[in-house]
Amino acid sequence: MAKIIPFKAVRPTRAIVGLVASRSYQSYTINERESRMSYNPYSFLHIVNPGYKYDQVIKGEERYKLVKNRYLEFKEEGVFITDKKPALYVYKIVNRHNQTFNGIIAATSAEDYEKDIIKKHEDTIESREKTFKNYLKTVGFNAEPVLLTYPDNTIIEDIITETQKKHAEYEFTMTYKDTHYLWKIDDEAIIKSIQNEFEKMNTIYIADGHHRSASSHLLCQEEKKLNPNHNGSESYNFFMSYLIPESDLVIHEFNRLVKDLNGLTKEAFLIKLDSVFRIKNQGNTPYKPTKTHHFSMYLDGEFYALYLRKSAYEFKTSLDDLDAYILYKTILKPILGIKDLRNNNRIEYSHTHGKDETVNIKASVDSGEFKVGFGMCAATVNQMKQIANDGLKMPPKSTYILPKLRSGITIYEY
Repeated sequence: MAKIIPFKAVRPTRAIVGLVASRSYQSYTINERESRMSYNPYSFLHIVNPGYKYDQVIKGEERYKLVKNRYLEFKEEGVFITDKKPALYVYKIVNRHNQTFNGIIAATSAEDYEKDIIKKHEDTIESREKTFKNYLKTVGFNAEPVLLTYPDNTIIEDIITETQKKHAEYEFTMTYKDTHYLWKIDDEAIIKSIQNEFEKMNTIYIADGHHRSASSHLLCQEEKKLNPNHNGSESYNFFMSYLIPESDLVIHEFNRLVKDLNGLTKEAFLIKLDSVFRIKNQGNTPYKPTKTHHFSMYLDGEFYALYLRKSAYEFKTSLDDLDAYILYKTILKPILGIKDLRNNNRIEYSHTHGKDETVNIKASVDSGEFKVGFGMCAATVNQMKQIANDGLKMPPKSTYILPKLRSGITIYEY
C-alpha cells in the first residue's frame, strides 16, 4: 500500500523558471558551471555552488550552511514562491529525442522505503548516503525528486490527461532542448482519487535516485530519535518524488572504467579472461554489444568482443542474468580484485548521454587515467523489477535511466 501526499512546493516564479532550473550539479564540467553562473544570476547552480560568490571552493559543513543562505536569499528576493495549499504536480518532459515522460510529483513515505513497499534494485555507496543525509539536515530542503515508477494505471493516466488540457503553470525549454511542463493539482477530491490508486499498489520501484532516497530515510531515522513528540506527520517522514508509469521509463547502460590490471600483464589478464569468455580482437574497430551476455572491452589501444561461455557460469538467481553483475562476478572481483564496488576508488562509471559510448571508453583509457574499459547492453525494466522483487540488489551504477530531472523546479522543505 504505497502512500503519497501533497505538499506545499517552493517554486520559481513563472517568468524565470527556465532560468532557475538546472541539471544536477555533478553533470556539469567546471567550465560549464562557471559559464552558466556568470551570465545567469537566477540559476539554481548559485545555490548549490555558493563558493562561486567568493571565487573559491568551499566544502563540507561550511558549504552546506552557505547553500542554505543562498536558498534563503532567493526566497527573500522573490525568485521562489511557496504554494498556499498542499498540492500534487503533474510534470511532463519532452526531450530532444522526442521522448515524452508524464508523471506526478508528490511526497512519498520514508516508512514505505523502510518496509520495502518502495523497492530498491541497486546498491548505494555508503559514504554518499551519509554525505547527502548531512547535506539535507543542514540545508533543510530537497530540490531534485527521486524518480519512482509504478505499474501503468488507467485512472491515474486519465487524471494526468485531463489535467494537461488546462493551462500549464510552467512551459519552458532548456538549452539541451528538453521542454518541461508543470500543472498543479490542489483539488482535494482529485488528490484523493490519485492517493487511492497508489494505496492499491503493493509495490513501487526506485528507478533513479537510490542515494537520495536512502539519505532521506537516514534523515528520517535520525530526526525520529531526536524528536520526543514524533507523530509521523512531520516533513522529514517524506521525500519528494517524481512518479511515472513503467511504460515511460527508458534505460541505458553505464560503462566501467578500471585504473589498473591488479598487477597482471596484458597477456596474463587475457589468459584469465579466456576461461570465462570467448575473446575476439577487433583491433581498431569499435565494438558495441547488441546482445545480453556480450561485452565490449578496450585495452592497450584495441577493442575486444567478449562472449560469455555459458558452460563456465552459473545462472541461479535473477541477479545472475544481469550483465553488470556478470561483469562483476567474472572479471571485476576474481581477476581485477575489486570486491567492494561501493567503496573502491580503482573503478569509475560513466555514461555519455546518448553519444557513442565506445568513443568515451577509448578516450578515457587512451588518456592514461584508466587501463581498461568495459561496455554492455542495458538492463530491462522487467529485469530491474524482478531483481527488486527477489530482494536482490544490482551493483552500483547498473542503469542510466531517463528521464533525467532538473533541480529547482519544485522544492520540498524539511
